[in-house]
Formats: sequence, C-alpha cells, structure tokens
Amino acid sequence: MEISKAEIASATAASQNKPVASDAQELRGAEVLVKALQAEGVKYIWGYPGGSVLHIYDAFYKQDTIQHILVRHEQAAVHAADGYARATGDVGVALVTSGPGVTNAVTGIATAYMDSIPMVVITGQVPTHAIGLDAFQECDTVGITRPIVKHNFLVKDAKDLAETIKKAFHIARSGRPGPVVIDIPKDVSFKKVPYAGYPASVEMRSYNPVRKGHGGQIRKALQLLLTAKRPYIYTGGGVLLSNASEELRTLVDMLGYPCTNTLMGLGAYPASDRKFLGMLGMHGTVEANNAMQNCDVLLAVGARFDDRVIGNPKHFAQNERKIIHIDIDPSSISKRVKVDIPIVGDVKDVLSEMIAMIKESVIKPDANALGAWWETIDGWRIRDCLKYDRANKDVIKPQYVVETLWNMTKDADTYITSDVGQHQMWAAQYYRFDEPRRWINSGGLGTMGVGIPYAMGIKLAKPDSEVFCITGEGSVQMCIQELSTCLQYNTPIKICALNNRYLGMVRQWQELDYEGRYSHSYMDALPNFVKLAEAYGHVGMLIERPQDVEPALREARKLKDRTVFMDFRTDPTENVFPMVQAGKGITEMLLGSEDL
Repeated sequence: MEISKAEIASATAASQNKPVASDAQELRGAEVLVKALQAEGVKYIWGYPGGSVLHIYDAFYKQDTIQHILVRHEQAAVHAADGYARATGDVGVALVTSGPGVTNAVTGIATAYMDSIPMVVITGQVPTHAIGLDAFQECDTVGITRPIVKHNFLVKDAKDLAETIKKAFHIARSGRPGPVVIDIPKDVSFKKVPYAGYPASVEMRSYNPVRKGHGGQIRKALQLLLTAKRPYIYTGGGVLLSNASEELRTLVDMLGYPCTNTLMGLGAYPASDRKFLGMLGMHGTVEANNAMQNCDVLLAVGARFDDRVIGNPKHFAQNERKIIHIDIDPSSISKRVKVDIPIVGDVKDVLSEMIAMIKESVIKPDANALGAWWETIDGWRIRDCLKYDRANKDVIKPQYVVETLWNMTKDADTYITSDVGQHQMWAAQYYRFDEPRRWINSGGLGTMGVGIPYAMGIKLAKPDSEVFCITGEGSVQMCIQELSTCLQYNTPIKICALNNRYLGMVRQWQELDYEGRYSHSYMDALPNFVKLAEAYGHVGMLIERPQDVEPALREARKLKDRTVFMDFRTDPTENVFPMVQAGKGITEMLLGSEDL
C-alpha cells in the first residue's frame, strides 16, 4: 500500500510538534500537577490530606509559591475556595482525598455549582488497578459528582495530567462558570512521565461558549426598551460573574430606568442610588416586586427567574409584558418564563454593545411615561416595607445589628459573608451594598455553614479589607471547627451571630404555615459561644442590650489582628418581612404581623 506525499508531510509535522523526550523533564504526576497549578497562577489551595493524595502533598512540600491551607473538614475546604472565587473572580482550588474526603466535599461542590462559581476541585482516587474493587476509601467520584459539576475528569495516565488541568481551568472560568472535578488515582500521581511544559492554549471541539450577542437581537431589544412606558431592569448574579457592574450602571444611568438586583446580584447596582428599588423576590421590597409584576418591558440580565424571585409562574404570567433576556447559558433562557427576545452572550459584551447602540440611537425614552411610572413606584415606596421597631430598648432587634454594622462600615472596604436563614435575609435587606462582589452568600443551594469558610477565603485574598460573617447560632455550628483554621493561618474575621435560640427561618414558616407547631426548631443546648471562641484562641463577646450593639462592633473593629465572635442575643419572635409564601405570586406579600 502506497503512502501519499500528503500523509508523509502530515506525519512529519506531527512528529515535529511533539515534545522530544530528551528535552522534557521526567516528573512524577504529582509534580506535574503542582507545576500546572503554578502556571495557572494559583496562590492558595484549601485541602485536607489522606492516603490517596500523599504523593501530591509531598510535591506541595517541595514548592513555596502556592500556600496550602489545612482546613478542619473537607466541606470547609471547598467553601473557602468558593468564597475566595466569589470575592476575587479567580478560580478557587481545593484538594481532598478519596472516599469520605470526596463525599464530605460534595456539599461545597453543589453550593458552587448552583451559583455558577469557577472552581477546580482535585480529588484523590485509589490506584487505577483497584478502581471498582471496593478498595479502602474508594468511591465513584465521577458518578457521585456528575450532577453537581460543570464537568469532571478521571485521569488514568499521568501523561494526560497537564492537558486535563488546562481544560479544567478553561471550562471552570469560561462561559457560565462552574466547578470542575479532577479525580487522580494514587498511582497516576506517583508515576514519572516526560514533562515538556504546560500547554499555552487549549482547544475543545465540543465546548465553545458564545461570548458575543447577536447584533440583530440586541437592536430588537433596544427598540423595545426605548419605547417602553413602564420599563424595568432586573439583574442577577450573572452581572457580577462577568464583571459587568460598570456597564450595568452606565446603562441604568443613561436610561433613567428603575433597577432591581436578586439576592445573588446585590452590589451590581449601588443600593444607595434612587433608581435602585431594593432586592426583589420572596423577601424583596414592595416596590421591587410590584414593579416586576406591573412593568410593560422587562430587561432580565444574568438572572434566571427562579422560584424565590418570581414566586408562582402562573401568577407572574397574568400580566402582559415583553421580556428581553440576556444570559450566557442558552439553557437558562425560557426555562421557567417564556421570553420574547433572547440574547445569548456574555453580559459584559452584550451590555457594552447595547450602550454603544443607545448612544447612536435617535429614539429616546418617553420622559412623560417614565415620569408617571416613577410616580407609581414612589407610591409603593411610601409603604416603607422594611420598617421595624427601632425604638425598642428592651431587646436587640436583628435588623438593628445589621443596620448599625452598615452605618459603621459603609465607607470602609468591607466584605460581608452570611450563612443561610433569617440572618441572611436581614443582611441582604439592611446592609446596602454599593459595590460588586462584597456580598458573599449561598443563594441557589442555601447551604448552612458557609459563612466562616467564606470569610476565611476572602480574608486571605483581601488581608487589608474588613471581613464580617453574619450568621445564626444554628448555621455557625455547622463549620465552627474552622475557627481553628482562622487561628493557624491568621485570618482575623469578625463573626456577628444573631442568636435567637431558634432555627429562625424554620420557626417562621412553622408559625405561618403550621399553626405554631415548632417541631425541632428550638435550640435547647447551645454552647457558651464566648468560651468556645476563647477556647479556639479568639475573642468572644456577649451582647444582650440594644445600647451595647454599637460599642461591641466598635471594639471588635479595633481588634484588627484578632478573630472576634460576637454573640448578639436577639429577639426570638422577630420574622423576616416582606414575605411571599410558597405558591403565592410576588405581589401577594405579607408585610408584617398585622397581615397574619
């Protein structure tokens, strides 16, 4: 059989492009992994060692550019890497061992997946010859994590490690971001292979996310937007993920339209601006929810119309409105709500193009119609739906703690993390975020226990910033062992526990929907948090009177180099209002106890 000239030329080119073994270093798989992480610019990795990752830990011991943070539980490793990614926009990296190391990390991976956070999680695996034989500390990592990752890899040959890591980082940070798992068997991390350097680029035929929006669709959207009588701009976490806050602010200010953020989008548009109507949704403001229901043209930007935002879809669909939806993920568009003008693309790119088109457009918004719309909105605003008993001198109102913290820190470079529950909603309602990536919480999965690990991750990334964790006495105990990590790695965070002796959000639902049958929502045997904080080497404070709230926060802020745990004993009967009950529409809000 004759070989053609073309085939000879092709084979020659391929051999020339192939790294020559003599030029390549011989490295163990674990060393290739470390070099790849260094090439990706990784500064921190959070992890916990175990049998199947010991070769990797040995390779980390021999380098000094990446700092490994030893957490006390694998779940916290992933949460801390997640918090770091949310605050910086960089890819967070975690490392866990096989079996229980992986299963402990699952909650952290799912948390990041639901909120589209870029992460790479490296997991150890039993040796390749033992896979499927129920070896010690074996689990099917690829199978277990498949529904909660953007992608996962099982590396069976050390030669594939560098390229796999390149792919993992590319997938994690591009398109709609998300966590990627790389499962590395123990023998793969030990085996020596030629290493000719980290790939400069990666091409994946099956993965090419669209960045640029369709010009024709953007023009159609603009026509609709500029001729609207009751326009509304609804934005979510996608604005922050694509670093498009500046573009959003420019667009809103050019048009003069009202704007709202979801829980995950807070800070994308300044809360202090009059055009901001507050957060919308289940615990959103009256003005934000009513505008959502009564607008005639809705511009949805990097948001997904989830159940906590629009309530009952049938109720939402009762009012006629035209919907423009910008999202990088085509599967998010028309998933829960049918939209009229879909625009698939990166939020930053699409908004930039939109702004350029507005500048050139001869059509201007209808000033009279817009004025009437703002009058309607101001009528809703008069309700002051976030009022509470500020004059109470007998018991600490949780809202007062958050509001006081905001007043004290609003001009400082401050990051706020939270756990999940009532305290999370009070933080979202009463801490008025003016800057992006300053509000770090678990939105989609609603994971208790993230607050302290998130704060640790952020404090490492932002050592000169103030980092506060707003939590509850229930959530904080889920990862409280990380107070030990805070001491070891000198991450002096400030913890504000709004301690109402209840699993507050559960208690609130039981009060409203279960006739006050408080089934297992009361915390009967709480630790002494002051002594517990001190046992971990930190400062503990007990605050029981409203007049002591501000002095305690001042004192904590002065202790710049110490982690401070503030146990605020708050009103156990306080509920989060406004509230949209499950199955109701977003304008069917309870505004306070008088509605019960």
